[in-house]
Amino acid sequence: MTHYQIAIIVGSLRKDSYNRNLATAIAKLAPVEFSCKQISIGDLPLYNQDDDATPADSVKRLKAEISAANGLLFVTPEYNRSIPGVLKNALDHASRPYGESAWSGKPAGILGVSIGSSGTAMAQQHLRNILAYLDVPTMGQPEAFLQLRDGMFDTNGGLGESSKKLLQNWVDHYASWVKKHCS
Repeated sequence: MTHYQIAIIVGSLRKDSYNRNLATAIAKLAPVEFSCKQISIGDLPLYNQDDDATPADSVKRLKAEISAANGLLFVTPEYNRSIPGVLKNALDHASRPYGESAWSGKPAGILGVSIGSSGTAMAQQHLRNILAYLDVPTMGQPEAFLQLRDGMFDTNGGLGESSKKLLQNWVDHYASWVKKHCS
């Protein structure tokens, strides 16, 4: 059986982030042949092209973890109708220097949860634009723009019953997407 390593990139640094909770819960829905690992992005310096020749250890680690992954899962909040700066910083670091992108060709899925009624629709759209430029084939359907509501998570931080069916369907499609692009 083929084994798939999935790098999960959470676009929030907040300790009690809803999106971090979602990422943790989603990983538990993955098929047995999938291993999911959340990748740290909070320790990256701000991207500066002057540092391309001598990247920080945290940047080397990020690029190595992305390179080792078979697939990517982005779980991000929406800040001011776009992606958080920390996520954009990580995208920039792992795509540089030009021609040495760790992202290229890695199949991706995008999720996000927000207290707002549109979920993370604008952030996801902006992220799709960036990923298209970075040559990251991104699953188009099903989309999931999640609004945080009572019952989404249970008392242990797992998915509540009202969320499981929708998100299991999403994960099943994502797993097929990754397998299709890794064969």
